[in-house]
Amino acid sequence: MNGPTIIDGKALSNKIKENIRTETENFKKQTGKVPGLTVVIIGNDPASQTYVAMKEKACQYVGFSSSVIRLKADTTETELLECVKKLNEDNDVNGILVQLPLPKNINEDTVINNISVEKDVDGFHPFNVGKLLIGKPTFVSCTPYGIIKLLEEYGISTEGKHAVIIGRSNIVGKPIAALLMQKSKTGNATVTIAHSRTKNIPELTRQADILIAAIGKPDFVTSDMVKDGAVVIDVGINRVDDESAKRGYRLVGDVDFDAVKDKASAITPVPGGVGPMTIAMLLENTLLSFKKANDLI
Repeated sequence: MNGPTIIDGKALSNKIKENIRTETENFKKQTGKVPGLTVVIIGNDPASQTYVAMKEKACQYVGFSSSVIRLKADTTETELLECVKKLNEDNDVNGILVQLPLPKNINEDTVINNISVEKDVDGFHPFNVGKLLIGKPTFVSCTPYGIIKLLEEYGISTEGKHAVIIGRSNIVGKPIAALLMQKSKTGNATVTIAHSRTKNIPELTRQADILIAAIGKPDFVTSDMVKDGAVVIDVGINRVDDESAKRGYRLVGDVDFDAVKDKASAITPVPGGVGPMTIAMLLENTLLSFKKANDLI
């Protein structure tokens, strides 16, 4: 028996970045301008620092103008909102990304609500979330957008399929559900969302033609939870201690990859699956914002 198709997010993200790089070069020749992305980070959270460095590197690669505003851990909400206001008014900035999570003294919703709808390349603003839900063109949250692109690239049909999503976050679970249920070539699925209060999750996941795990628990999805031939998309990135690893830990997903892969028809690895797509789609959204701002579409 042949093994499952390994859905390679790294390869697709590289292809997308190459296309963005070419488009950016062309726009630079045409207009003298390039897309600009600014990331705001507060404090010294190691995971956040790593993500920001990756975003900065990706921007440089595709030729974007990128900057990182590093604020102290004791920054107030008022100070952060003033920073966001300046970025909203800066015509050279097409995308604003405030790195989450924020310190406890700052209300996440207030900050997101104050980012310009036209520069909300994370797709978190309620206005953009609302447009996504009713099927209007908008900035789509980067991780769900990346999942849709992976399904498309690998010719995985969603029409009439039962998609089960484990996790109901505003960043992944809810938007990917909205995308999969749309009347579109990458939608038309029947969608079930399971979460921490759902009873008998395995009973639901065994019904899934497409199973998306976004719950943040290492190796949560085991072999007995997966139907033969299912497509398994693993959104989780979890650190688990491993003394044999150089860094003292290794990264695993929400799916027990080794146990599940023999039952799946296609599966994303961790790392190298959904993760690289998130940054690629952030670049895609920033490019879209730049095109709209300069009447290029």
